[in-house]
Amino acid sequence: MAEWLYEAGIGEARAALVEDGRIVVAAIEPDDAGPLVGGVHRARLVELLPVRRGRVVLADGGEALLGALPAGITQGAALTVAITREAMAEGRRLKPAKAMPSDLPPVPGPDLRARIAASGHPVRRLQAHEADDLEAAGWSELLDEAMHGDIDFAGGALRMTPTPAMTLFDVDGAPPAASLALAAAPVVAAAIRRHGIGGSIGIDFPTVAGKAERLAVATAIDAALPMPFERTAMNGFGFLQIVCPRPRASLPERWRADPAASAARALLRQIERAPPRSDRRHRITPAVHAALTARPPWLAELARRTGVVHEWESA
Repeated sequence: MAEWLYEAGIGEARAALVEDGRIVVAAIEPDDAGPLVGGVHRARLVELLPVRRGRVVLADGGEALLGALPAGITQGAALTVAITREAMAEGRRLKPAKAMPSDLPPVPGPDLRARIAASGHPVRRLQAHEADDLEAAGWSELLDEAMHGDIDFAGGALRMTPTPAMTLFDVDGAPPAASLALAAAPVVAAAIRRHGIGGSIGIDFPTVAGKAERLAVATAIDAALPMPFERTAMNGFGFLQIVCPRPRASLPERWRADPAASAARALLRQIERAPPRSDRRHRITPAVHAALTARPPWLAELARRTGVVHEWESA
């Protein structure tokens, strides 16, 4: 039976839906994620934009882009908005959250713990002194996929690359092309689900000549990827596009938005789980050192959880 494994980590919450001992869905929610989807907030309209859109500043912090402005609203007006998409980085640019006008009373958006509890699967909260069931299910491999984008499968490999326009999957492997594409299809679908990838997704399969063979690959995607999504047919050059809902950043997008901070949070998880008599001195890269020293609350929480003050050396 599938179950969620949940950790309230330092700097982030993390969760994985584990089935038959392997991660099938995973999520990370940094403590600086900003306003969450489903939250309702008091706001003020600070800028009018073309096509009846605007930019609002939320009363409890952050900002959002507002679609479908109410008729007659003027700059500076107060209103209530509901978050429909969280803020996310695209390259070096931070895209603000998206929102719509709302008549509901203000309420925070459900956090990661609340969302997985509402999924219908049981949730088990992991503690640092317990066996590392998250790691046993493949957590480090998952982070490595998110960081580097390399995913191997029998007979081939995928390269996963998030871009500002879409997340791209490049399929590589030995011929015949039709067999390789058919084998890759469920692997791509599993990666999309595992990493929480939404928005536009492009898959560059090897060129498959036959129409029936191309249809078989598309049908394999349909069978392996849960709804909702839309897709194109595979064209004669092997390209197929999928569009999924995108309420928040995927794991690869989160990792690559700030690799040093992502690596620092992963390191803190490892140190928190280390035996009590482990070395308290740590040699780390300059980038991770800068990320940690810029966030004193993370280091204070690590000291509280482990009972020792750790020392850091930039190597």
